[in-house]
Amino acid sequence: MAVKTYKPYTPSRRFMVWYDFSDITTNKPEKSLTKFLGKTGGRNNQWRITSRFRGGWHKRLYRVVDFRGYDKADIPAKVASIEYDPYRTCRIALLNYVDWEKRYVLAWKGIKVWETVMTWAKWEIKAWNRKQLKDIPEWVNIYNLEITPMSKWKLIKSAGAYATIAWKDELQSLIFVKLPSGEVRKFNENCWATIWEVWNEQHKNIVIGKAGRQRWKWKKPHILWINMNPVDHPHGWWEAHTDIWSKKWPKSFSGKLVMPGIKTRKSKKWSDKFIASKRTK
Repeated sequence: MAVKTYKPYTPSRRFMVWYDFSDITTNKPEKSLTKFLGKTGGRNNQWRITSRFRGGWHKRLYRVVDFRGYDKADIPAKVASIEYDPYRTCRIALLNYVDWEKRYVLAWKGIKVWETVMTWAKWEIKAWNRKQLKDIPEWVNIYNLEITPMSKWKLIKSAGAYATIAWKDELQSLIFVKLPSGEVRKFNENCWATIWEVWNEQHKNIVIGKAGRQRWKWKKPHILWINMNPVDHPHGWWEAHTDIWSKKWPKSFSGKLVMPGIKTRKSKKWSDKFIASKRTK
């Protein structure tokens, strides 16, 4: 996967950096694995805005990606195609199983069409092979990590992301995983993960080039709170760009104080016991 630049024949092209799509093998998704989600514009059933700064869009289909795959253990599959997913930063791959079923999965770094893959505890340590953490050696990169055993895979799914198994505590059946943020967290040894890294690591170099492309992504411009009306934010005033300190203290959208030193989070959270080392980013 590579990116390309453009000649500045328009102002929006001057700094634009975009995909060259040389890694895509087909532009037609599998019809049985797609569905239309529609849009809300950030509004509820009473047509009131409940999620701000959403609006505008580009018509697209959602690709149903398999984030469980437990029923496909010991069944080999071949990579049929590598496709673009408008809802994700990474690429997706279409797998054809020997039992004639097709499923989408997240593409991994170094993927090749017609490559054979399998989910099996005794299968070799190979890219995309899905195993439980207890069966993966230390210092091996993983992604598609689940939080609790036999649940949906939720962590490390964006482009170029990966975690690393730091060490294992066999006495307590715990695996210490170093996440992309630098945080070291404890996981049950029976949690499943996918070996290797998510593809499309060049996504971090993308520059969209113009504001209109943000509107295609369902995003409206954010405006300063001090430019809003009083009904929209505690910092809002009747005059444009009013000084925040005229409201005495900075506040959040819900009216809570956000002064430096004022805690807005509980000192302890139920999941803090799983954190072995705080994040570095």
